[in-house]
Formats: sequence, structure tokens, C-alpha cells
Amino acid sequence: MATEVTVPVLGESITEATLGEWLKQPGDPVAVDEPIASLETDKVSVEVPSPVAGVMGQHAVAVGDTVQVGAMLATIDAGDGAAAAPAKAPEPAATATPSAPAKDESGAGYGDQPGAGTSDSPAALSPSVRRAVLEHGVDPGTVKGTGRDGRITKEDVTAAASSKPAPAPAAAPAPAAAPAAASGRGEERVRMTRLRQTIAKRLKEAQNTAAMLTTFNDVDMTAVIEARAKYKDLFEKKHGVRLGFMGFFVKAATMALRDIPSVNASIDGDDIVYHDYADISVAVSSPGGLVVPVIRDADQMSVATIEKTIGDFGKRAKEGALKMDEMKGGTFTISNGGVFGSLMSTPIINPPQSAVLGLHRIEERPVVVNGEIVIRPMMYLALSYDHRLIDGREAVTFLVALKNAIEDPTRILIDL
Repeated sequence: MATEVTVPVLGESITEATLGEWLKQPGDPVAVDEPIASLETDKVSVEVPSPVAGVMGQHAVAVGDTVQVGAMLATIDAGDGAAAAPAKAPEPAATATPSAPAKDESGAGYGDQPGAGTSDSPAALSPSVRRAVLEHGVDPGTVKGTGRDGRITKEDVTAAASSKPAPAPAAAPAPAAAPAAASGRGEERVRMTRLRQTIAKRLKEAQNTAAMLTTFNDVDMTAVIEARAKYKDLFEKKHGVRLGFMGFFVKAATMALRDIPSVNASIDGDDIVYHDYADISVAVSSPGGLVVPVIRDADQMSVATIEKTIGDFGKRAKEGALKMDEMKGGTFTISNGGVFGSLMSTPIINPPQSAVLGLHRIEERPVVVNGEIVIRPMMYLALSYDHRLIDGREAVTFLVALKNAIEDPTRILIDL
């Protein structure tokens, strides 16, 4: 007897999703509540668990298809696993992994991005991992997966490619052969994920709707760096999390938001909505792009609690395990492009918020202090804001308040 697996309820106002990848192929044994597929919604990826134990039946939809809530995805056949498993359909030649690499292009990316499947079969790999396998000419059977349930991630493939020994030089040049087709001009057309489509749509809407403007300042990171170096070991021992810079910036931002409430406000029709709380959205990397989970009531948290929350968000974003409710709301956003080496940028507002703070890399630069030129670790700050609601004076005042708190962290401690 076959049991149908349907698209689960995905959250308020979400009626459809895109099938991102199959985690189980026809014939695979399946346990109760074991994920069999991953759905991409406008905000996060959602794994679909099997309602029963048995053997994976036929897929009813293909990767990339749009499915409605309640629609059938696949069937689970009764059975005790591989003994009752039907033979798998052969994979199309287009998805087969090449037996020999065409080109060795090793490299490194930012952040761990989970793939799909522990098998070295191309069908068990996510689309991004399959592309990486093809690009780098890596045999997935030789790659140890570090993703959830041992699945191979894109970064696992990249790391394997980086560790491959360089080919030995030829003893002598081979005789000229017939001209070959020019290499390095291949093209690949890949459908945008639903998350990437939503990111693109929302960012463009923000540009079209808000009267967006960016103002800059810089901050001397000396005091925060010294405090972090002095207390990081004790901090980690007591709180079980590393002391980073984001905890200082989030806390300093909540203090500045309290002083400049329009930066923490939003426009709703002809009304301005002021918030007496600070829910801070923090941009973190996920397999599908940047997502912005929300630190609720960040103004009431300690630096340690903020660091724990951000660390948890980052870990679960890489695993695709963030919940949709964690992405909703937010009164102000902080985006740290500095982790990727950005020196300066103009971040885009996250509607319906009215402002976003961009952080950048720390770089030693000559500055004048008390009439003398000294070398200090400096960071550029960028505040993009909706000029319909926030005046230039308020934007500059906000950045100055933030700068003062970071350059003198005692202000954070005594709430000044």
C-alpha cells in the first residue's frame, strides 16, 4: 500500500513553494519523519518528512517545479527498506559526473553550504553540489560530507578540489594535433531559486519605493579590539560562545535607535509607526543567499545573549534550518560585509524598515589624534535610510552616537 506525501502547511500567507531537491530517490529506504525533499519558499528552505516508514516510491514532481500546499509530492510504498526497493530509474546523461576532470579550478568560498545526500550518485547531490562537481572534476565518491546526515556540501567539493595534487608536467611536448574547440567559453543556464527571486524582487521594490540615501562615517576600533582581546577567553568560558564584534554593534545600535526613534520606525500608508522595542535583523549567509533572521527585543539583551543568538542563526542558516517565523518582522537591519572583505558599500533597505547599517572590514589607516598622525584600526560605517522619514541630521546623529559607543565601550556598560 502506498502513502501519499503532500506539501505541508508552509506558514501564514504562503500558499506555494518550489521543489529545491529530492533527498530520497525511488527505491531508497525511508524512516518515519526522515526528510525526503526540500522545498524553497520565499524566505527559507523547508524539509518535508516522510509520514511513514517504507520505500521511496515515484516522484510526482520534478526539481524546480512550483507546488501548492496540499499537492502530492511522492508516494511511500510499504516495506522494510532496501529488500522491497524497486530498481532506480537511470539518471539522464546530462547529470552524470564525468569520469575525468576537464579542468582543475580549485578555489574557496564563504560559509558552509549544505548539499544533499551521502551517496556519490549525482542524483543524491543538490544542484549546487552537482555543478561544483562538474566544475572542479571531483569524484564525489572520494569526498567526505560535512553537511547534515553526512551529505556532501559545495564547500566539501571545493576543499577536495583544492587538495588535489597538481598534474605532473609532461616529459616533452606532444606533436601538434588537429585544432580543438576553444575552451573556457561554456555557458550554463540555471533557474533562480525561489529565495533568490524573492530577494531580487524585494530589493528592487525597495529601490523603487523608498527615497534611499546613504551617509557614511568611520569608527576607531581600537577600544573594542582591546576589550575583546582582554576578555575573549573568559567570555567564552563563561558564556560558551566567542566574543565577536557584532554583539558590540547590535547593542550600540539599540542605544542609538532609542535616541533617534525615526531610524527605528516605518511608514504604513500615510502613517509613521514608531516602535518602543528594537528587533534587529542580522544578515547571514544561507545556501540560497543572504537571509535576515530577527533578534527579538535586542535592546533588552546582554552582549553575551546577542552573540549566542547570532551564532545560532548563522549555524542554522547554513543547515537550512531557520524557521519562517524567525524571518518575520524586524525594525532595523545590520549587514556585515566586512567578513567578506568589503571596504565600503551602500546597503539596501529591508522593507518595511526605514534604515540599514552596513559594517565593513577593519583596516589600519593613518588618522590624526590630538594633532599627531597615528595608525589605527578603522572601519567605515554606512547607513542607508529612507529620506521620506529620516532627515540627514537624524541619520548623521545616529551614526555619531553609534561611533561614540564603539570607540568608548564603557558607554554601553553604563547605558550612556
